Amino acid sequence: MKILISADMEGITGVVHWDQVDPGHAEYPRFRRLMTGDVNAAIRGAFEAGAKEVLVTDGHAYGRNILIEELDPRAHLNSSSISPLSMVQGIDSGVDGVIFVGYHARIGTQNAILEHTWSDERVYNLYLNGDLFGEIGLNAGISGHFGAPVIMISGDRAACTEAAALLGEVETAVVKVASGRMAAECLPPAVAQEKIQIAARKAVTRLNKGQAPKPLHISPPITMIIDFVQSEMADRAALLPGASRNGRHLVYTAEEMVTIYRAFRTALALARG
Repeated sequence: MKILISADMEGITGVVHWDQVDPGHAEYPRFRRLMTGDVNAAIRGAFEAGAKEVLVTDGHAYGRNILIEELDPRAHLNSSSISPLSMVQGIDSGVDGVIFVGYHARIGTQNAILEHTWSDERVYNLYLNGDLFGEIGLNAGISGHFGAPVIMISGDRAACTEAAALLGEVETAVVKVASGRMAAECLPPAVAQEKIQIAARKAVTRLNKGQAPKPLHISPPITMIIDFVQSEMADRAALLPGASRNGRHLVYTAEEMVTIYRAFRTALALARG
């Protein structure tokens, strides 16, 4: 059984501010170590439940956050960018189940630490077939395209609630409870990482027993609408072949989730200018 761990940073134990996830800030080294600790907890839980292979994908910023020298040696690491499948690189390699570590809620969620959808500077909202999506749903959708269910998530309470509403009875490890965008009641690392380990063990055990949630399937044709923060961003993103434009909204339709995922990333790259 092969497990993919997709790791972001905003939902990592103790993170409450952008400085802590910014490689240019003095706080960052502390929190990349905590990120590695949260990932290692999930790795331990997965192997305890019978996983034969664990692949970790570093999904925050440029994908160079996890300390490989401190990573559980039983796992392999996808590091750096740009990789074809980004935050779930490796999902096309025969993965049986996916664990999200350190994830955050979608843009606009109340009482959610550092909530955003890929880029808070560019994305005001993202819709797939009329429904609001964040990174949880987007990455679950691409995982579902390859037949892999998301079986567990760690992050703040808002992120875990979002995942459960979208994916069903997914195992959750709530490591902090936000009282604002940059304030939360946090568990100490030893406590939080024990919760992550237990949740990962339960999730893989359920997967082994055929009791995991179903893969997320987004019915084609899939229409994506990106609501950009500024109209000039939509000006640039509208250069994407096949896209149409309505004010700040970019509209793109495709038959496969992989195409939608790539179009989303391309539109955001164009919007950056």
